[in-house]
Amino acid sequence: MEPGWLPVAAPAFFEQVVTRGLALPHCHALGLQLQAASHGKTTLVLPFKPDWVGNPLTRVLHGGVVTTLADSAGALAIYTLLTEPESVATLDLRIDYLRLGLADLPLYCQAECYRLTSQIAFTRSILYQQNPDTPVAQAVATYMRSAAPKGGGR
Repeated sequence: MEPGWLPVAAPAFFEQVVTRGLALPHCHALGLQLQAASHGKTTLVLPFKPDWVGNPLTRVLHGGVVTTLADSAGALAIYTLLTEPESVATLDLRIDYLRLGLADLPLYCQAECYRLTSQIAFTRSILYQQNPDTPVAQAVATYMRSAAPKGGGR
């Protein structure tokens, strides 16, 4: 694990989650990369590919790509706070687009889990390209927490 990923609640566990999470077919296909992580926060980067353009005339990034980035960064921000396996499922995700995402530039997402209850996690994110002070979008999301079954069985 890279030193910039500390402190998370359980570094070895978080490293496993990141490895599995970014290997999910949709995350792998997009080439999502973890740039930084700390207690309650992550930054993911989506490298630019021409395939991510939603409208060839304007060369604006596709909304589904932006949504996947925000959802993944929010989920990983939650896992920085956890010490044991459990699943998180997106209940609600809202994205406010503030400006056009420009082609030929990577897109970054800084996500923060700002409230964690026994059943629900709340996140907020800023998506930007060159400067977080001029965001492309902002997102808020809620996730349902489900503890893994004890003893490995159902």
